[in-house]
Amino acid sequence: MADKKNEKERSVEDRLKSLYQLQTILSEIDRIKILRGELPNEVKDREDEIVRYQTRIKKFEEELKALNAEVSKNRGEIETRKQKLAHYEEQIANVENNRQYSYLEKEKEFENLEIELCEKHIRDAQAKIEVKQAEIDRAREELTDNEHILEQKRQELESIVSETKEQEEKLLQEAKNIEPEIDDYTLAAFKRIRKNARNGLGIVAVQRDACGGCFNRIPPQRQLEIKMHKKVIVCEYCGRIMIDGALAGIEEEVVEAPAPKKRASRAKKTV
Repeated sequence: MADKKNEKERSVEDRLKSLYQLQTILSEIDRIKILRGELPNEVKDREDEIVRYQTRIKKFEEELKALNAEVSKNRGEIETRKQKLAHYEEQIANVENNRQYSYLEKEKEFENLEIELCEKHIRDAQAKIEVKQAEIDRAREELTDNEHILEQKRQELESIVSETKEQEEKLLQEAKNIEPEIDDYTLAAFKRIRKNARNGLGIVAVQRDACGGCFNRIPPQRQLEIKMHKKVIVCEYCGRIMIDGALAGIEEEVVEAPAPKKRASRAKKTV
């Protein structure tokens, strides 16, 4: 209850000042993240790439295993049919008539055709094995290269993070301490605006009669309302919360108007 009461007692002016202070801290955190550049995304992309190569290699190895199994199966089939051929040869030596001989010759011919077919299957499978093994070798090379690059990127990122970690943690704590000074509704609106803003600015100061976010001109009546600090006002063009430059602690730059040029006096003509 006490917190709610204090929240009500805080003036719009105080809330806007706290909000602008929060924006300043968050902008500094953004600057630190920009300093890190695209490294976090590059590390994540490289990790995803490594997972893809590992998955690809695993799939190729399973296909290779299946092809080797097919070769073994056909070789076993050949051995079985060669045994049958040897058995038919023994039977031919003891045939009693042409009919038995013709039957055994046809069986031998059939077994020889089956052996040729198995040998063809073996050749086809071995050709596929060579291709698949080459694909595995290439994928492993790519995997090794990506792992090496990932390690370099991680070291580079860790170096930058270690340099800015303490500063970022301090700023995050400062931001956390300021948030309770702002009412929940305004804070939620600020975070939503900041998330959608390209430059991460949720509140901007009015300078030179224009919005500090989109730089569109603010009508004089609107500027007067902003300077009164009676309510939270957003830019009608970009939707950012606006604050008077003086309240934000920004000195308005005074641009001196150029001195008017003196007109050259015309000399009176004498008659």
